[in-house]
Amino acid sequence: MPKYKEIIREIIQTIEKKEMEQGDKLPSIEVLMEEFEAGKNTVLKALDELEKQAYIYQVRGSGSFVRKHRRKGYVNITETNGLKNSLRDFKLESKMLDLKVIKPTPEVIANLNVEADEDIYYVKRLRSIEGRKFSIEESYYRKKIVPYLNQEIVEDSIFSYLIHDLKINPGFTDHFLRVSTLNKESADLLNLNPGDPTVLLESIFFLKNGEPFDYSKVIYHHEETQFFVQGFSYIDL
Repeated sequence: MPKYKEIIREIIQTIEKKEMEQGDKLPSIEVLMEEFEAGKNTVLKALDELEKQAYIYQVRGSGSFVRKHRRKGYVNITETNGLKNSLRDFKLESKMLDLKVIKPTPEVIANLNVEADEDIYYVKRLRSIEGRKFSIEESYYRKKIVPYLNQEIVEDSIFSYLIHDLKINPGFTDHFLRVSTLNKESADLLNLNPGDPTVLLESIFFLKNGEPFDYSKVIYHHEETQFFVQGFSYIDL
């Protein structure tokens, strides 16, 4: 594990064990360098990543401080670390409904910026939280970037597989959120009625070089889902 990730993990564990509360100041950069036997750039990288993940905020000239703890059960739609990270305190299960290699539809071509003859992995999953139906997820992965998927991976954690096995490091994500209604197929899967409201989240995931590799659509159970958006610093232009 890279040293900066080790630092991130240790600080997150300290915060989540409530050993540090909102507003508490982290040790100085110099102290963290000594504690973790790491260089200044490594510590700064870890702090920047912790700020992006909304665990801390940094005040120039004053140091780094703990942000308010997250509310349990809320899905952070800006988080790129996978659903399991947002709902890590709950039992989350995935059931594979479909997995196959297809040619991209016009919708996928437009969102992934691919050619019509490129191979795409199509994945459909039904996700449950504490045994209750939670969401239906359809994802389209570029096979040239994600060369292999199977049921075990799909029903465990695709994100973890991408990071730890394929060594893919997502760069950024574009999210598109709208309110819609359920068709009969989706309603039956979620134990709801056709026409019931739902939230549809479309996401395009990019590599650090800006190349898109995953287009996903998630339909959420309106009675089981709560969202939050983690804010960042206000910039006066």
